[in-house]
Amino acid sequence: MSLTEARFHDLVDTTQQMLEDIFDESDLDIDLESSAGVLTVKFENGSQLIFSRQEPLRQLWLAAVSGGFHFDYDEESERWMCDKSEEQLGEMLERIVKQQAGAEFDFEGL
Repeated sequence: MSLTEARFHDLVDTTQQMLEDIFDESDLDIDLESSAGVLTVKFENGSQLIFSRQEPLRQLWLAAVSGGFHFDYDEESERWMCDKSEEQLGEMLERIVKQQAGAEFDFEGL
């Protein structure tokens, strides 16, 4: 069963708010910009993560230095899962943020 439009937007909004909270609570110099459903995370070294919602596909997209990733929401696990690798969003972010910013973050709830 696919997500309704309202459920999809609620899930993305909640996920982006959780991401903002996690990055805000860090001691790193990180700039966050949220506009029109796109969350941009800018690290001190100039690298970025960009999270965007793709409403027609009901996916959350992530652009990182290492590439672009598309996530579908899995109702059973209540997690965003990469449509190619089946890796959870939180697990992937821990690896990507360490690579890009050299920092360790806990994205357990994602």
